Amino acid sequence: MSVSTSSSTRRRILRGALTVALVTGMAGGLAACSDDSESGSGSVKTSAGGKTAGKRLAGLAQKAADKGSLGVIVRVDRGKGAPVEIARQAAWTKEDHRLAADDQFRLGSNTKTVTATLVLQQVAKGKVGLDDPVEKWLPGVVKGGEDITVRMLLNHTSGLGDFLLTPEFLPSLTGQKPRTWRPKELLAITPQQDPPAGPGEKHSYSNANYAALGLIVEKATGSSLAELIEQKITKPLGMKDSFLAEDAGWSTGKEHVTGYEPDAKRLRGILSGTVDLPKGVGFVGPERPRGNVDTTGIDPSWAGAAGGMVSTAQDWQRFLTALTSGKLLPKAQLKQMRTTVAAPEEGGGYGLGLMKVNTPCGTVWGHTGGLPGYSSEVYTDASGKRSVAVLTSTNFGIKEPSAAKANKALVDAAACNMLGKPRPSASPSK
Repeated sequence: MSVSTSSSTRRRILRGALTVALVTGMAGGLAACSDDSESGSGSVKTSAGGKTAGKRLAGLAQKAADKGSLGVIVRVDRGKGAPVEIARQAAWTKEDHRLAADDQFRLGSNTKTVTATLVLQQVAKGKVGLDDPVEKWLPGVVKGGEDITVRMLLNHTSGLGDFLLTPEFLPSLTGQKPRTWRPKELLAITPQQDPPAGPGEKHSYSNANYAALGLIVEKATGSSLAELIEQKITKPLGMKDSFLAEDAGWSTGKEHVTGYEPDAKRLRGILSGTVDLPKGVGFVGPERPRGNVDTTGIDPSWAGAAGGMVSTAQDWQRFLTALTSGKLLPKAQLKQMRTTVAAPEEGGGYGLGLMKVNTPCGTVWGHTGGLPGYSSEVYTDASGKRSVAVLTSTNFGIKEPSAAKANKALVDAAACNMLGKPRPSASPSK
C-alpha cells in the first residue's frame, strides 16, 4: 500500500491525519463531514454535590457519542468527594460492548509521560544526563545521534521525522500487514523532518524520539521497559489494570473498550485534500454499522515507549496526579519536565514528555494519545490534586466537523469542571 503526498503537506498530514499521536480536542479545529449516530444510554456516577455538573457532562458526552465519538468515558476527580464517572455510547455499539467507566483503554501517546518519568528518574540518580548525546547510548542507531541530546528527544526538538507514514510502516498501522516491529527497526526507517530542521532548532512531534528513549532507559538500567514500568510506576501506585502492550491481547478478567475507525470510504473523505489515499485503503477489522470498522484487533505493540500503554481512566489519573504532585520525581527533575518549548499544535507548550495545554478555564498539564480506535486526553491542574480524563473509542472519527466540535465542547467542559470553573459561554457547545 502506498500513500502519495507532496513535501509541503507531509508535516500537516503527520499532525492532522495518519499520526498515532494525534492532538485532539483542545488543540484546535479539524475538518470534513457530518455523522448522525443513534443515541444510547450509559452510566453516571457522582457525589450528591456534583449531580448538576455530572448531568451536564453526561449530556455533552452523549452528544459527542452520537455525533461520531461513538463511545466516551469521562472521569473528573477534583481531589475531594466522589469523582464524576461517565460512560456514554452510540446505541448500535452496545451490540459489541456495554461501555463502563472502568474499562481498559489503549492510552497511546500518554505513554510518553511514563517513559519520560523513567528517564528523569535515571537523571536524578546521575546515570543519564539530559545533555548526553544519543550516540553515547545508542551508537550507530539514530541518524545524526552525535548532535542530538536526550533532552531533545524528550521535548521533540531532535530534528527526527516520524516513521508512521513511511511505505515500510504504514501497512502495519492500518493492520493490513501485521508485523512485530522492534525499536531499532523503526529508527532505521525514520526520515529527517520535512522540511529539514537541525537538532535543537524547533519542536516537531515524532514517535521516533520515544522509541530511542525506550532503548536508552533499558540500557541505563539493564531492565526491559515493561519491567521498569511495573517496578517504578504501576506496582508502587497500585495501578492494577495497567500494562505495556506486547501484542494485540488484553489482560484477562477485565472488560475493555471496543475501538472503531471510519471505513475506507469515510477515511478517504476525511483525509481528502491532505493525503491521497488509494481507493479501498483503510483500517482492517470487522465491518460495523454506519461506515465503521472494529479496529480492536490491530496490534499496537510497535508503539512501545511511544504509545503502548493499556490502562483505565482511574489508573492513569492516579499516575498523573502522583507525577505532577511530586511523588515520582525530585523537585529538580519535575521542574525540568515542566520546562516547555513552544508547541502551538499541542495547545500550548511541550516539556519533557509533558504537555502544557491552555484551556478556556486555565492551564492544565498532561498528554494526549491516539491509536487506531482510541483517542485520549488526560490532564491535571498545576498542583496535581485535580485530574480529568476523556477517552474516546475512535481517533479519525472525531476529525469530522460535527464530531470534532462536540468532542471539543466535552473536553473543554470536563477540564473546566476539574478546575472548578464554569465553562465560558464562548466555548462551542452546539
